[in-house]
Amino acid sequence: MAAADRIAESVRRFLSHDSGPFAQFVKYGAVGVMATCVQFAVFYALAATCLRCLTAEDRAVALLGLPYAVFSGSEPWYASRWFLAAVATAVGFTIANVFCWLMNRAFVFRPGKFAWYAEFAFFFGAAAAATAVALVVQSLLIRFVGVTTSFAAIVEVIVSFLVNFFTRRFFIFKG
Repeated sequence: MAAADRIAESVRRFLSHDSGPFAQFVKYGAVGVMATCVQFAVFYALAATCLRCLTAEDRAVALLGLPYAVFSGSEPWYASRWFLAAVATAVGFTIANVFCWLMNRAFVFRPGKFAWYAEFAFFFGAAAAATAVALVVQSLLIRFVGVTTSFAAIVEVIVSFLVNFFTRRFFIFKG
Protein backbone atom coordinates (compact mmCIF):
# COMPACT_ATOMS: atom_id res chain seq x y z
CA MET A 1 0.00 0.00 0.00
CA ALA A 2 1.40 3.41 -0.97
CA ALA A 3 2.03 6.08 1.65
CA ALA A 4 -0.78 8.25 0.26
CA ASP A 5 -3.20 5.32 0.52
CA ARG A 6 -2.15 4.67 4.15
CA ILE A 7 -2.64 8.33 5.01
CA ALA A 8 -6.04 8.39 3.30
CA GLU A 9 -7.07 5.22 5.18
CA SER A 10 -5.90 6.70 8.50
CA VAL A 11 -7.93 9.85 7.86
CA ARG A 12 -11.03 7.79 6.93
CA ARG A 13 -10.63 5.70 10.09
CA PHE A 14 -10.17 8.83 12.23
CA LEU A 15 -13.29 10.47 10.78
CA SER A 16 -15.42 7.35 11.18
CA HIS A 17 -17.73 6.78 14.12
CA ASP A 18 -15.59 3.78 15.14
CA SER A 19 -12.43 5.78 15.82
CA GLY A 20 -12.33 5.23 19.60
CA PRO A 21 -12.82 7.50 22.63
CA PHE A 22 -9.61 9.54 22.29
CA ALA A 23 -10.20 10.31 18.62
CA GLN A 24 -13.82 11.04 19.47
CA PHE A 25 -12.74 13.60 22.07
CA VAL A 26 -10.27 15.19 19.62
CA LYS A 27 -12.97 15.40 16.92
CA TYR A 28 -15.43 16.78 19.48
CA GLY A 29 -12.88 19.44 20.38
CA ALA A 30 -12.30 20.31 16.72
CA VAL A 31 -16.03 20.59 16.08
CA GLY A 32 -16.30 22.62 19.27
CA VAL A 33 -13.62 25.02 18.06
CA MET A 34 -15.45 25.46 14.74
CA ALA A 35 -18.80 25.95 16.50
CA THR A 36 -17.17 28.42 18.88
CA CYS A 37 -15.85 30.37 15.89
CA VAL A 38 -19.39 30.48 14.49
CA GLN A 39 -20.76 31.58 17.88
CA PHE A 40 -18.12 34.29 18.33
CA ALA A 41 -18.56 35.55 14.77
CA VAL A 42 -22.29 36.01 15.37
CA PHE A 43 -21.71 37.34 18.90
CA TYR A 44 -19.22 40.00 17.81
CA ALA A 45 -21.25 40.95 14.74
CA LEU A 46 -24.18 41.71 17.03
CA ALA A 47 -22.16 43.09 19.98
CA ALA A 48 -20.30 45.53 17.75
CA THR A 49 -23.26 46.71 15.67
CA CYS A 50 -26.90 46.59 16.68
CA LEU A 51 -26.51 45.61 20.36
CA ARG A 52 -23.46 47.84 21.06
CA CYS A 53 -22.33 46.05 24.23
CA LEU A 54 -18.56 46.33 23.74
CA THR A 55 -16.52 48.86 25.67
CA ALA A 56 -13.26 50.59 24.78
CA GLU A 57 -11.42 48.37 27.30
CA ASP A 58 -12.55 45.18 25.56
CA ARG A 59 -9.59 43.27 24.06
CA ALA A 60 -11.63 42.32 20.97
CA VAL A 61 -12.10 46.01 20.22
CA ALA A 62 -8.34 46.52 20.12
CA LEU A 63 -7.47 43.20 18.42
CA LEU A 64 -10.19 43.22 15.79
CA GLY A 65 -10.78 46.94 15.45
CA LEU A 66 -14.44 46.58 16.40
CA PRO A 67 -16.63 49.58 17.12
CA TYR A 68 -17.62 50.16 20.74
CA ALA A 69 -20.06 52.29 22.64
CA VAL A 70 -18.81 55.42 24.39
CA PHE A 71 -20.32 56.17 27.77
CA SER A 72 -19.64 57.91 31.06
CA GLY A 73 -20.73 54.94 33.15
CA SER A 74 -24.15 56.17 34.26
CA GLU A 75 -26.16 55.61 31.05
CA PRO A 76 -28.94 53.00 31.04
CA TRP A 77 -26.99 51.27 28.24
CA TYR A 78 -24.11 50.51 30.55
CA ALA A 79 -26.42 49.06 33.19
CA SER A 80 -27.96 46.77 30.56
CA ARG A 81 -24.65 45.74 28.94
CA TRP A 82 -24.86 42.33 30.62
CA PHE A 83 -28.31 41.78 29.08
CA LEU A 84 -27.23 42.85 25.59
CA ALA A 85 -24.22 40.52 25.81
CA ALA A 86 -26.56 37.69 26.85
CA VAL A 87 -28.80 38.37 23.82
CA ALA A 88 -25.79 38.33 21.47
CA THR A 89 -24.63 35.09 23.09
CA ALA A 90 -28.08 33.49 22.78
CA VAL A 91 -28.32 34.25 19.06
CA GLY A 92 -24.76 33.05 18.45
CA PHE A 93 -25.47 29.95 20.53
CA THR A 94 -28.53 29.04 18.48
CA ILE A 95 -26.77 29.28 15.13
CA ALA A 96 -23.61 27.57 16.40
CA ASN A 97 -25.55 24.69 17.95
CA VAL A 98 -27.36 23.82 14.74
CA PHE A 99 -23.94 23.71 13.06
CA CYS A 100 -22.49 21.72 15.98
CA TRP A 101 -25.30 19.13 15.95
CA LEU A 102 -24.82 18.51 12.24
CA MET A 103 -21.04 18.13 12.61
CA ASN A 104 -21.22 15.94 15.72
CA ARG A 105 -23.75 13.69 14.06
CA ALA A 106 -21.64 13.37 10.91
CA PHE A 107 -18.15 12.98 12.40
CA VAL A 108 -18.08 12.51 16.17
CA PHE A 109 -20.88 10.50 17.73
CA ARG A 110 -22.88 7.64 16.34
CA PRO A 111 -26.44 8.83 15.72
CA GLY A 112 -29.40 6.54 16.20
CA LYS A 113 -29.98 6.26 19.93
CA PHE A 114 -33.09 8.41 19.33
CA ALA A 115 -35.01 9.55 16.26
CA TRP A 116 -33.21 12.52 14.65
CA TYR A 117 -35.78 15.06 15.89
CA ALA A 118 -35.59 13.75 19.47
CA GLU A 119 -31.80 13.67 19.25
CA PHE A 120 -31.81 17.29 18.05
CA ALA A 121 -34.19 18.31 20.83
CA PHE A 122 -32.03 16.61 23.48
CA PHE A 123 -28.84 18.01 21.94
CA PHE A 124 -30.24 21.53 21.81
CA GLY A 125 -31.88 21.22 25.24
CA ALA A 126 -28.67 20.03 26.90
CA ALA A 127 -26.74 22.81 25.19
CA ALA A 128 -29.36 25.35 26.24
CA ALA A 129 -29.16 24.17 29.87
CA ALA A 130 -25.35 24.31 29.82
CA THR A 131 -25.44 27.73 28.20
CA ALA A 132 -28.02 28.99 30.69
CA VAL A 133 -25.69 28.09 33.54
CA ALA A 134 -22.75 29.61 31.67
CA LEU A 135 -24.77 32.76 30.87
CA VAL A 136 -25.48 33.27 34.55
CA VAL A 137 -21.74 33.08 35.19
CA GLN A 138 -21.09 35.45 32.25
CA SER A 139 -23.70 37.96 33.41
CA LEU A 140 -22.44 37.90 37.01
CA LEU A 141 -18.87 38.43 35.86
CA ILE A 142 -19.88 41.45 33.78
CA ARG A 143 -22.40 42.95 36.18
CA PHE A 144 -20.73 42.43 39.55
CA VAL A 145 -17.06 41.74 38.89
CA GLY A 146 -16.74 44.25 36.04
CA VAL A 147 -14.83 42.05 33.61
CA THR A 148 -14.83 42.82 29.91
CA THR A 149 -17.51 41.36 27.68
CA SER A 150 -14.94 39.27 25.80
CA PHE A 151 -13.44 37.72 28.95
CA ALA A 152 -16.89 36.79 30.23
CA ALA A 153 -17.79 35.31 26.82
CA ILE A 154 -14.68 33.11 26.90
CA VAL A 155 -15.58 31.83 30.38
CA GLU A 156 -19.10 31.11 29.10
CA VAL A 157 -17.72 29.00 26.25
CA ILE A 158 -15.39 26.99 28.51
CA VAL A 159 -18.16 26.14 30.98
CA SER A 160 -20.52 25.20 28.13
CA PHE A 161 -17.90 23.03 26.40
CA LEU A 162 -17.24 20.88 29.44
CA VAL A 163 -20.88 20.34 30.37
CA ASN A 164 -21.88 19.65 26.76
CA PHE A 165 -19.24 17.00 26.06
CA PHE A 166 -20.25 14.81 28.96
CA THR A 167 -23.96 15.28 28.35
CA ARG A 168 -23.69 14.47 24.65
CA ARG A 169 -21.23 11.61 25.10
CA PHE A 170 -23.13 9.72 27.77
CA PHE A 171 -26.79 10.68 27.36
CA ILE A 172 -27.63 11.77 23.83
CA PHE A 173 -25.58 9.78 21.34
CA LYS A 174 -24.65 6.13 21.28
CA GLY A 175 -21.04 6.92 22.13
